[in-house]
Amino acid sequence: MSKRKSAALTEDQCVSQAQKLLRERLCHQKLPDQPAGLDSQHKHLLELLRRTAVHGESNSVLIVGPRGSGKTMLLGCVLRELMSLKEVQKNVLLVELNGLLQTDDKIALKEITRQLHLENVVGDKVFGSFAENLAFLLEALKRGDKSSSRPVLFVLDEFDLFAHHKNQTLLYNLLDVSQSAQTPVAVVGLTCRLDVLELLEKRVKSRFSHRQIHLFSSLTFSQYVDVVRAQLHLPQDFPDPKFSNDWNRSVTKLCEDRSVEEVLKRNFNSSKDFRSLHSLLFLAVSRVSVSHSTLREADLLEASRLISVDSKANILHGLSILELCLIIAMKHLNDTYDGEPFNFQMVHNAQINVIPSLRV
Repeated sequence: MSKRKSAALTEDQCVSQAQKLLRERLCHQKLPDQPAGLDSQHKHLLELLRRTAVHGESNSVLIVGPRGSGKTMLLGCVLRELMSLKEVQKNVLLVELNGLLQTDDKIALKEITRQLHLENVVGDKVFGSFAENLAFLLEALKRGDKSSSRPVLFVLDEFDLFAHHKNQTLLYNLLDVSQSAQTPVAVVGLTCRLDVLELLEKRVKSRFSHRQIHLFSSLTFSQYVDVVRAQLHLPQDFPDPKFSNDWNRSVTKLCEDRSVEEVLKRNFNSSKDFRSLHSLLFLAVSRVSVSHSTLREADLLEASRLISVDSKANILHGLSILELCLIIAMKHLNDTYDGEPFNFQMVHNAQINVIPSLRV
């Protein structure tokens, strides 16, 4: 009896551990070993930033692609590989800004100061302009001569929102510094707008290198299935090798199932972005329990059904006939009065006319 109980407990722990690992991978969007289908873009961006980090060459580049296409993932993989180089680890400084958070130049400058750990250097000093502030910050990073200046990587997420700042001062000064030979700086912008260059002022545009890396998914369906398999596979260092092997075999078998292939093909044809794929796989993984400790076709089919359901139609499920009549009456009144307010008496009178039409 005790042996059975300990075996069941071990299996329960294995299921919990597997779910924890996969949820972390899918929800926290853990970086893959290599971004799928983005080999050329990965190589280009890595070489560009390596020249700044190692050789002190200033650069500017835009990563352009629709939401969910892997812009942040690509940059994260490049930075991870870049920071693994010995000559880069203790030399390069990284500053990350977001257009949704840094809504004006003052906030952006404070964030740059904080991330560069220069609050004590700035102190109570008063400067005349943004350019003088930025120049002082970059000067404070120097270690003696120009050749020993520490390279700084500026990452501007939601790059197009920085174009709405007054006079585009932040963009102008960052790109101006990247054009000069004084301090090695790389400016990397991430945006989903294809017309982002049209938003830039002439003086800002002239200082931009016009390098653009476009991310339009070129994944084939077979590569897409390989990504699914890789996302669901348990690693070799999983605590229980037997459970891990059984799980991985079930995942391989699952990806070969015809009904699962149809679900994945439908998801692939509607959207190739990884966020929708992670949502689908997360719901499927959440259905695993001790009673069925491996993924089944039914889990993925149910997850697909939950994702594709209309949220508004789902609210109406379970309503009584009277409640449906009241909703239909309010919709008619809203269309008739073009959004003007109406009272419950008007709804009551209108639903009296709705009920006979429903019976017919």
